[in-house]
Amino acid sequence: MAPMTSAGEEMHALVERLYPLCRSITGDGVRATLEIVGEYLPLEVHEVPTGTQVLDWTVPQEWNIRDAYIADAAGHRVVDFAASSLHVLGYSVPVSATMPLAELRDHLHTLPDHPGWVPYRTSYYEPEWGFCLSQETLDALPDGDYEVRIDSTLADGHLTYAEHVVPGQVADEVIVSCHVCHPSLANDNLAGIAVATFLARALAGETPYYTYRFLFAPGTIGAITWLARNAERIEQVKHGLVLACAGDRGRLTYKQSRRGDAEIDRVLRHVLAASERPHHITEFTPYGYDERQFCSPGFDLGVGSLSRTPYAGYPEYHTSADDPDFVTPEAMADTLAVCREAFSVLDRNRRYVNLSPYGEPQLGRRGLYDSLGGRSDAKQAQMAMLWVLSLSDGEHALLDVAERSGLPFDTVAAAAGALHGAGLIKA
Repeated sequence: MAPMTSAGEEMHALVERLYPLCRSITGDGVRATLEIVGEYLPLEVHEVPTGTQVLDWTVPQEWNIRDAYIADAAGHRVVDFAASSLHVLGYSVPVSATMPLAELRDHLHTLPDHPGWVPYRTSYYEPEWGFCLSQETLDALPDGDYEVRIDSTLADGHLTYAEHVVPGQVADEVIVSCHVCHPSLANDNLAGIAVATFLARALAGETPYYTYRFLFAPGTIGAITWLARNAERIEQVKHGLVLACAGDRGRLTYKQSRRGDAEIDRVLRHVLAASERPHHITEFTPYGYDERQFCSPGFDLGVGSLSRTPYAGYPEYHTSADDPDFVTPEAMADTLAVCREAFSVLDRNRRYVNLSPYGEPQLGRRGLYDSLGGRSDAKQAQMAMLWVLSLSDGEHALLDVAERSGLPFDTVAAAAGALHGAGLIKA
């Protein structure tokens, strides 16, 4: 495995490469994004036709854009899509007109509180057009006529998403989901895409217990489409994690699943507390990212969400200030490390049955005490064996043992491995 600092730098380079692309919930920007991710991971790309019924939704028309601008009387582009994909209201219908500034203002979006920033705005399901620009740019525009052009198409096509599967020892699955629909926004969610990509690469170099399914899909409609197309195999999904806002300098935040006591919730709470990282645990709310689709009551999957500063929790959210300088290699590396630690615990969190439950088995004659000789944590390891034997009743998992005993999970898992090898417990 590459050092985390190296991985962080590689993830940041991926963010910078993806940043200029104009993404939306459909279209060639999503395909171009997945093509780049596909250089890092083999992807199975799915194309779902416009009009397909997916749960209570319908796959919308596909939106693509080639050019857009506002030009003054001299032909100078005062707002130019070529400079930033944020300059156009997402899903804008085509327009070609000349109009006075007073009329154009109804189609302009700014952030008066942050006059130097450009906002991110969309109109996915209502036909509309518009431009996003800084308040400073708008304030500098003189009255007069302006040429307005949006060279876009909104037509029957496809919704595109992709999957990457890391095979495990069992068919039971862990879903890792990230949204690929936002245009030039680095934290939301290019950092999430980068962390998911490098997490998949790391797991592929191991032999995980669970099968890990990585889902790269547009927000909301993408998760709904995946759920609709995979309803018959949802029972295989045992755990899940949505990655978003994974690269800013803020503390880690874990949003629990709707259940609140799902195994993934307990694992993330344990890992974050044990690591002594600054972090925050929040309750589930039916608003946010795609955890709300996976946790909807009909599915009620154990899926939580990991981020750093949560959505809308930082001023740069959904603005041009969420650029590659806003995310750091160190923060992305830290998010990746937490994911790896959490999945390591999840993969080893088994329930065992004590095969010698009547009295304490003699550990010395099985060489288990001898195996601790010279270890600086011999006493702790011995206690871990005793705790595992005590709680191996088929009802308690190793995380239960770690939490009740106050011992590190790794120590408990190592003790369980030794006891299993000696034939004292079985999974």
